[in-house]
Amino acid sequence: MSQIRTRLVLTRIPDSWRWARTDILVRLLPFVLAYAAAHRLSGGAAWLGWSVGDVRAQLLFAAVGVPVMFVAAMAVQLWLTRRRGVLGVPAGLDDAAFQAGYYVVNGPIEEAFFRGLVQGGIGAAWGAPAGFVIGTVSYVLYHRLGRWSWAETFATALVGVPLGIAFWVLPGPPSLLGVSLVHIAATCGFLGPGPYLLRKLNLL
Repeated sequence: MSQIRTRLVLTRIPDSWRWARTDILVRLLPFVLAYAAAHRLSGGAAWLGWSVGDVRAQLLFAAVGVPVMFVAAMAVQLWLTRRRGVLGVPAGLDDAAFQAGYYVVNGPIEEAFFRGLVQGGIGAAWGAPAGFVIGTVSYVLYHRLGRWSWAETFATALVGVPLGIAFWVLPGPPSLLGVSLVHIAATCGFLGPGPYLLRKLNLL
């Protein structure tokens, strides 16, 4: 029944580039500028996460988190799609790959802003718990600005909470390495490649 009710909106590279181009200008570029300014003004403070940290711990976290988050994000998207009845899905592998490439850039930038600048900065000023809470809440709620439904917005907590904890508790200096890799996997599971795979598996 869910397959009959679900309407798939097939997208191609020009469709994806249309929203990505705007997204770069109004969201990613300001995030980069804010992080760069904080890095310069703070003299490259450790709390910003501009470090590989404990490489072994970072890569172990990524090795576990990448497949788990990709599959979990696909499952959440499938559940949400069956509730809402419509989903944008890449029409071909080319658009799925194009979107994946965009998320490879988007993930680290969002992590730098929300985990490094917001969580790290507030944590340095008011303590790590405050940084985690404010960083995570702001990360979740900002998705609402992109006209996501409340269900989709709150679903981002499934990414924001574990990544915020990881940025806080992983050994070594704070690092954006592990959380960025897992963030990329989660976004690719939820958008673009994930829906493309769900369609290929006839789950939509």
